[in-house]
Amino acid sequence: MTKQPGRVPAAESDEPAVEPTSPSSQPLPAPGAAVLALLALGWLAAMLWSTREAINSAAAGVTAISLSAFALPGVISAALVAGAAVALAGGNQLARRYGDWATLRFAGAIGAGMVVGLAAAVAINLTYFDTSTTNVIAGTTAAAAIIGSALAGARTAPAIGAVVTAALGTLIFVVAFSQARDPLFDLFGAGDSQESLVNAAKWVSRTESLVAGLLAGLLAFGYLTWARRRAVRRDPEAPALRWPAYLVAGAGPGLLLLLAEVIIRIGGRSLLDLASALSDADAVAQTSLGTSRVDNGIWVLFVGALTALIAFGRTLGPAHADDDVPADGPSPVADQVDPEDDKPGYAKAFDADPAETSDAPETSDADPAKANPAR
Repeated sequence: MTKQPGRVPAAESDEPAVEPTSPSSQPLPAPGAAVLALLALGWLAAMLWSTREAINSAAAGVTAISLSAFALPGVISAALVAGAAVALAGGNQLARRYGDWATLRFAGAIGAGMVVGLAAAVAINLTYFDTSTTNVIAGTTAAAAIIGSALAGARTAPAIGAVVTAALGTLIFVVAFSQARDPLFDLFGAGDSQESLVNAAKWVSRTESLVAGLLAGLLAFGYLTWARRRAVRRDPEAPALRWPAYLVAGAGPGLLLLLAEVIIRIGGRSLLDLASALSDADAVAQTSLGTSRVDNGIWVLFVGALTALIAFGRTLGPAHADDDVPADGPSPVADQVDPEDDKPGYAKAFDADPAETSDAPETSDADPAKANPAR
């Protein structure tokens, strides 16, 4: 085998062959992470401001403690989402500048959560009344922001962005749904009796959870679809997300609600105990609210996951087998038809005269006697 002059064969090269890094092998970024971070921080600020206004408008003492316990779940949920959103935006910036390093991404996420938690805690201590509940709210909020940022350190950034988007939409919906509670109570037959009020409240809570789960699943699916289209426009060979990503994204808001309940019952335990010790009615109210929050989180989890999976499944086409014949491909021999005859090729061969299909050639001027020795 000759060698071309001026060229060195690959086997005789001194330098090892290095395959270039494909852009499709890099993890996909979360689109719109900066906008999500701004929206989540704005929602956390709104929750802190509304809680401050409610506590400051009440008389100091037992009323402030009760209102603080009622407002704590909203603040903790907002801190979880804000910490995750800010960490996601910071992770995108680190990935663009330094590449996909898992340790750097996780460290940056924790640092972003600490900044958000510290800022929220300082704002609470400076603006709230100096009571025994202020430090509890500040510490629990900071812990929630750090835990939320740790969740954003995962490698699948689009799935985390979908969780943040769906969770933020769910929290806003829950607050907006409070305006429709009174008409729904009347719709579900709330009357003067205690039993009718309890039954109506149960159906109102289930309706809220069902609609919130549907909204969470649709928002998660919509975000992942948008992220996939942006990735394909930049790199046609970008890997597509599998169904587990849609499952996690749809169930993410419910998981965040349940995680917020765990943080409330651990970090805010002293505040809940103080509120429950005020009276028997407060104790019953705190127990009922805690049970309702857990039920709401479970409903949002399962309904959101199911909605996202169904929406993803409707985008899938039918599966094709490897041995399927394409519609525009050549047809089998048995199906080939002579354009000048209505009979297929194999039928035409069997209907032909045996003399015409003989291997011995015939000439037009051959002597009949020579052609047939018997004659």
